[in-house]
Amino acid sequence: MMGRILTSVPITYTSGEQVEVYRFSFPITVGVPLLALFVQAFIPLRFPRFAVYFDLPLLVTIFFAMARRSPISGLLTGAVIGLAQDMLGHNPIGLYGIAKTVVGYGASSLGVKLDVENAGARFLVTLGFYLVHAAVYFTVAHGLVNMTQTWSWRYGVLAGVANAFVGVALFFVLDKFKQRT
Repeated sequence: MMGRILTSVPITYTSGEQVEVYRFSFPITVGVPLLALFVQAFIPLRFPRFAVYFDLPLLVTIFFAMARRSPISGLLTGAVIGLAQDMLGHNPIGLYGIAKTVVGYGASSLGVKLDVENAGARFLVTLGFYLVHAAVYFTVAHGLVNMTQTWSWRYGVLAGVANAFVGVALFFVLDKFKQRT
């Protein structure tokens, strides 16, 4: 007993069973993305700078993907919202679809690994996925579609921070519609 030191350190980890997975009612599942698409398509008609800085369909994609925590569900959510956004815009169909598919998959995969329920984590995740979305969009538009695009880190980070602030507020509002599975 003399040479032996006893310590009591609990070892904890988050298993797949411990992660909260949420679902949403049909009106919320359909209505929130449609509302985000509507706002994203029509607010810039009155306020043109809105579309330059904010991407509400991206924020909705991130929220639903992180809440459901299923990579397949996140991937499909991103694809559907992105393609719908492509159809409302003037760019080739598929640019937002591809970018939001990547973000949906990544956000749902990350939602399983991290606690994404606090404001700090939500802010950083939204900022990171905004930059991922912008990078994928730029790469596809420039490399595959041969569109003339310019990239500005200053603009990207500023727009990412603005989206992260709006995203944190939006996520707390949308949290009220979560239903445990």
